[in-house]
Amino acid sequence: MKFLDETKVYIRSGDGGAGSVSFRREKYIEFGGPDGGDGGRGGDVWVEAVDGLNTLIDYRFQQHFKAKTGGHGMGRNRTGAGGDSVTLKVPAGTQIFEEDGETLICDLTTVGERYRLAAGGNGGFGNAHFKSATNQAPRHANPGQEGQEKTVWFRLKLIADAGLVGLPNAGKSTFLASVTRARPKIANYPFTTLHPNLGVATIDGREFVLADIPGLIEGAHEGVGIGDRFLGHVERTRVLLHLVSALEEDVAKAYKTVRHELEAYGHGIAEKPEIVALSQVDVVDAKARAEKVRALKKAAKRTPYEISAITGEGMTGGLRALRDIIVGAKAEDAEAEAARTGGVTAPKD
Repeated sequence: MKFLDETKVYIRSGDGGAGSVSFRREKYIEFGGPDGGDGGRGGDVWVEAVDGLNTLIDYRFQQHFKAKTGGHGMGRNRTGAGGDSVTLKVPAGTQIFEEDGETLICDLTTVGERYRLAAGGNGGFGNAHFKSATNQAPRHANPGQEGQEKTVWFRLKLIADAGLVGLPNAGKSTFLASVTRARPKIANYPFTTLHPNLGVATIDGREFVLADIPGLIEGAHEGVGIGDRFLGHVERTRVLLHLVSALEEDVAKAYKTVRHELEAYGHGIAEKPEIVALSQVDVVDAKARAEKVRALKKAAKRTPYEISAITGEGMTGGLRALRDIIVGAKAEDAEAEAARTGGVTAPKD
């Protein structure tokens, strides 16, 4: 298994250390009094988004994580050591849900974001803490506070600027391989792509991230084929590139099938900006190509790009159209953030 985008994890923070019951014992000191130290704090459980990961495969074979217990207090007012914390490293774009799979705990969208999933228990007080004018020799101490335990779901939604959608064998993987350094599996049969692939495309000196997901077929939202679960990986994209193969007998039906599945999935995907392209145009003659372009234009209500990842025809125009939408969306986001913060931006390191 090379790709894992959902997993269940059990976590437990560390218990606090127990306080100590101790009395000072030194020569020539008759009444030393209590000197029991406090227990140390238990370790926390953190989750952090890190660079260099694009799958949750690290949690395929280990799903239990426990932080260390705090050290117990000792005599001579010595406090126990704090327990070591545990940090779970995940790719940027990972969402953390409660055990019900619906209650969102946090959404880590940028590298370096951290969130404490479970706090360690506080250490117990030693008997020195309970000394008073009326009780100068307390003989009790507090136990440490228990840590927190829970089961959570990690759900990854890849962060990309543009997403490739279409029926199986629409040429999505070939497109990705031709414009990026990604090397997805390419073959002449349906569902060649079984998990999402990412690649970085460059056009006119600008870079953006492309996400290729497995093809959709009619009824995917009901579980037909491999379903629509991978559509979550294009939820965060700014634009969709909808590829319709020129080999399709009815390109209008192919387009409408995918659009129906996008609308049935929901989560705002169907409302995203969309660029439509007739792919694999190098394998049909000029007459058939013109007919398919007209049919697709009527169905999509826009003029489709005519592209071929093999010959390179139309690729530059398609990439520039994607780039323009992405740059415009990022500029709008920057303006909105500036308006929200009053034009104050965080200092860069």
